[in-house]
Amino acid sequence: MSAFITPEIRRRLKNRKTAVAGIAAVAATTVALSLAPSGEAEAGVKTEAAAAAAPVAWKADAKQVSAVHESITSQKSAFEAQLQATQAKAKAEAKAKAEKAAAEKKAAAKAAAEKRAKEQAASRSAARPAKVTYPNNLDGWIREAMSIMKKHDIPGSYEGIHRNIMRESSGDPRAINNWDINAINGVPSKGLLQVIKPTFDAYHVAGTSWDQYDPVANIVAACNYAADRYGSMDNVNSAY
Repeated sequence: MSAFITPEIRRRLKNRKTAVAGIAAVAATTVALSLAPSGEAEAGVKTEAAAAAAPVAWKADAKQVSAVHESITSQKSAFEAQLQATQAKAKAEAKAKAEKAAAEKKAAAKAAAEKRAKEQAASRSAARPAKVTYPNNLDGWIREAMSIMKKHDIPGSYEGIHRNIMRESSGDPRAINNWDINAINGVPSKGLLQVIKPTFDAYHVAGTSWDQYDPVANIVAACNYAADRYGSMDNVNSAY
């Protein structure tokens, strides 16, 4: 009978067999799943879910990695630079503050020292008697001479000195006697109280001028001589 099967009939039979085989396979699978224990079925479902949830591998891009690295490096450099600037500023401010405090302390110490020096100078000035000045005339010369005589315990009053000056020189400190015996001997009497050079030198008082014509030195030396010979210039009433 097979001899009467044409090629077309054979092709159709082949396709039908294939379809039947496929249907049979699906049916067998369905039956197997329906007959399998519930645990095994759940395991199959879980395995498929886990496979679906598994992370997908990510492949890094070299350019992106380089860009991220440069960004992080740049941010780090900027942060370090800012930190260094902040620290340098703080250090400079602390140094300036310390220098200012030191300068203020030095200025205060200097001001205190100057104040102490002024106070001490004022104290010394107050302790010292004010320097007395005398007029450059007969009255001033006599009073200045008397102040020196007082320090050296040389007696003599204003009246006694003035009286003898007026008799001897009329108050002229440059007066000179060129006619008496002293002048003849080469030692003329000079000055307010007409003292010769040897007497002036012998009775000169320290602190006064060595000039015989100096009015104060002349008075003091003459009064010193008169005190030694007559007890005081007050006791002299004529040439001496």
